[in-house]
Amino acid sequence: MPISLADLVSKLPSDETWGPPTTTDALVDGVPYAPYSKGDKLGRMADWTAEGKDREGRGGRQQYNRNWKDQQVYGAGTSSLFAVQVAEDESTFSVVDNTRASTKTRGFGRGGATFMRGRGRGGREARGGRGTFQRVGGRGGQQQNYYDQRGGRGGRGRRFGGWKDYDKPQRNRDSSVNIKPDWTMLEEIDFNRLAKLNLETSTGEDIESYGFLYYYDRLYDRPPVKNTERKLNVVDRAAYNVTTSQDPIIHELAEKDEATIFATDNILSMLMCAPRSIYSWDIVITRSGNKIFLDKRDGSSLDMVSVNENAADAPLEASEGNKDTLNFPGALALEATFINHNFVNQTVIESDTTRYEMPHENPFYNPSEETEALASKAYKYRRFDLSLEKDEDPLHLIVRTELDAVVKNNISGEDQLLVIKALNEFDHKAQGSGGALDWRSKLTSQRGAVVATEMKNNSCKLARWTVQSILARADVMKVGFVSSRSSSHSPFSPISPGTYPFIHQKLKRRDNSFVSRANPKSNDRHVILGVMGYDPRKFAEQMNLNLNNGWGIVRTIIDMVRGMKDGKYVLVKDPNKSLLRLYEVPAGTFEEEDEGALGAVEEGGEDGNEVVI
Repeated sequence: MPISLADLVSKLPSDETWGPPTTTDALVDGVPYAPYSKGDKLGRMADWTAEGKDREGRGGRQQYNRNWKDQQVYGAGTSSLFAVQVAEDESTFSVVDNTRASTKTRGFGRGGATFMRGRGRGGREARGGRGTFQRVGGRGGQQQNYYDQRGGRGGRGRRFGGWKDYDKPQRNRDSSVNIKPDWTMLEEIDFNRLAKLNLETSTGEDIESYGFLYYYDRLYDRPPVKNTERKLNVVDRAAYNVTTSQDPIIHELAEKDEATIFATDNILSMLMCAPRSIYSWDIVITRSGNKIFLDKRDGSSLDMVSVNENAADAPLEASEGNKDTLNFPGALALEATFINHNFVNQTVIESDTTRYEMPHENPFYNPSEETEALASKAYKYRRFDLSLEKDEDPLHLIVRTELDAVVKNNISGEDQLLVIKALNEFDHKAQGSGGALDWRSKLTSQRGAVVATEMKNNSCKLARWTVQSILARADVMKVGFVSSRSSSHSPFSPISPGTYPFIHQKLKRRDNSFVSRANPKSNDRHVILGVMGYDPRKFAEQMNLNLNNGWGIVRTIIDMVRGMKDGKYVLVKDPNKSLLRLYEVPAGTFEEEDEGALGAVEEGGEDGNEVVI
């Protein structure tokens, strides 16, 4: 007879669980049981000295789980009764040393040294130099320069490279603009965020071209004759540095709705190279309707040419204890700005019959009012597309770019557009020189090393020049090397901070030359040591300069301003931190300052200094 389901259910055990009964007794036939694996090793049957896993071993170190290699997956969660404690007996013994320990640290002279263990031979301590560290031995007085080690009488044990990162004093620089209480901070952007941005943009298109260009003098490409000097002379020519909102051509293009954003190459290059900057700077941003203008203040730091801004030990300010009045950042920037202004005028061949004419005349020059001849300068207004796929309307930017000269190609005979700049050398032994070589003796034999050092010490400045050349679509960027020279008669009047008000009215050039002081203790006489030409795009690759990152920075700042109401804003680089701050300022900000600066320039002109306004 088949068994029914009810009978099966009734015969089930009354317990709630299936299988054999569970027990908490850890005995197997009366013997204690613990998880055991074949990989375990049998140790002591009983260890009465064990204090658990937190026991301290030799030297006070925590011996947590020191035998983890012997544990297997099986039983790993339970403390094994059979774990082997290797060499634990030694922890209860100590070595007795009866020798007297010297309490005085001795320096070593001939044949002895103190050094830290490390790779390589390290720095060398001179004879008689004092060491202060642990391990004794070695030969020849070798010493690693990991800490603050200063040499003795030999003088060879001094540290190279200035301060180390851990003991370098914090610089407290001043902001480029005075932050007022009525300013409202809206955004704070760290450089690490800016470095990750990327936006692919086309090479741009030309809208309008103004001015003219003289032909470049190829004699400056040749090295100077031995025992002769090629002096840097003062060549007064009318040049203009007009901000974006005061440019009449940009106003016309804005009225025609040719673009949404307007800027100059001087301002735009600073924004695109912001992560490389160290000194403080500021850009005035004005939003009017759907138009955005990027401006600079009169006398802004953007008009100045910095010197050794990116050096590991940059020039000190006077407030930081720098007693050298010629080599603090403000004086060096002033000197470099005047050198760049005069260098371009000197390296061109002024000929009205052979000059390169643009379709339109210079928009800032009035021959009936000017007393100086017009400098070689061409302005190209170029448009770039910053639109994204998600944008409903196109977003265009128009930038005013500048060119300095033109030259015939040696092979094809075609005209090539040039941007001319000058690198200047001050005392290479002075503080802030950044380990620069002596240009007079090394420029010919070690030109690559000289250029590499300048790329390191002036990374931001060279990056800006390269960006400006690419924006203008220049064929060649000329870089000049200018040094100082000594003489009893100087064509320059001494460069002093008192001449600063005239800079923003009268300057602007682009070709790369090397300029050096003739006398390191004088900043008013210079000689041209040589000129080198570069393809701006290849030069950007050598500097690891990514233009797509620069365009990404521009688009990010513009998107922030587009999301705000109409008004005036100021973007400020923090003087002591790697970040940007965006402030909202009252509509009349800087207008009174501009009028005051203009009045100071006009008064300066009465003293015999002719000023172009």
